[in-house]
Amino acid sequence: MHTLISSHFLMALCGLLFDVIIGDPQFLTHPVVLIARFAYILEQWLYIDSPYKNIKVWRGGLLTGIVLFSTYSLTAILILAVNHFSPWLGDILNIWLISTTIAAKGLDQAGKRVLRPLQQGNLIEARKYTGYIVSRETEHLDEPDLVRATVETIAENLVDAVIAPLFFAIIGGAPLALTYRAANTLDSLFGYKNDRYIDFGLIPARTDDVLNYIPARLSLFLFAILGPFFHTNPARIIHVVRRDAKKHPSPNSGIPESACATLLGVRLGGENRYHGTIHFRAYLGDSILPLSQFTILRAIRILWGIVIVLTFICLIGIIF
Repeated sequence: MHTLISSHFLMALCGLLFDVIIGDPQFLTHPVVLIARFAYILEQWLYIDSPYKNIKVWRGGLLTGIVLFSTYSLTAILILAVNHFSPWLGDILNIWLISTTIAAKGLDQAGKRVLRPLQQGNLIEARKYTGYIVSRETEHLDEPDLVRATVETIAENLVDAVIAPLFFAIIGGAPLALTYRAANTLDSLFGYKNDRYIDFGLIPARTDDVLNYIPARLSLFLFAILGPFFHTNPARIIHVVRRDAKKHPSPNSGIPESACATLLGVRLGGENRYHGTIHFRAYLGDSILPLSQFTILRAIRILWGIVIVLTFICLIGIIF
């Protein structure tokens, strides 16, 4: 049992380091892209414009079940098949697949793509790159709102694209980590409250909420560890999260966003425009410092701080 647990920690750590050092090879089709294509094919087969809510909910649930079962099964079979011919190749495949579920390097690059044009005073370019990472309209955002959008994305995706994949990789290797990413992908594809997806996307969205429940709460522990390095009392981080996280429409995203806001000394949330309509998102954190270019830089430092803490946790799991 100890050897199995150590092996899972080792595979997870290697996957994390692979992402940090190499990232996603551009010449390979990303597994998440294949999952999304499969989901769209299933949507064309399963979606019907029915007046009955339950039918659309059931069909969305069927799509979710098929995608998650297929992802886990095919990944496990592929690793077992390769492992049968060469255990070393099986381990390498496992590590690479785990790395594709983690996006620490991608988050770093996304933040810097917004930061660079802001440093050059090029709001048009900054708006363009912000629009690549958020669903809100960015055409008329000023610098503080561009910074806020970027920081909110980094904070939320610290759970979705770093903490949660590593958590599931430690539990069940690449098959479980990829299954989590499949659920996350389905939520991003269908988890919208519009006429088409409010019912069909209900189970994909709820599945993602359930799978993120524990990782999001573990993130509070990780942010608290970083507190002293950002001149923030860990008790204050916990206090603000308990006060503000429940204001967020997501049962999970409010935790990393509130914690990150507290570490940065800024206030997140506010008005966002979607399809021409303004929506107000509850404020998270306290406005001690202004939202500035330096805020993005510090958010990226938080990202790498979390990665370092996770690395040490994996090392402890391997040793003990």
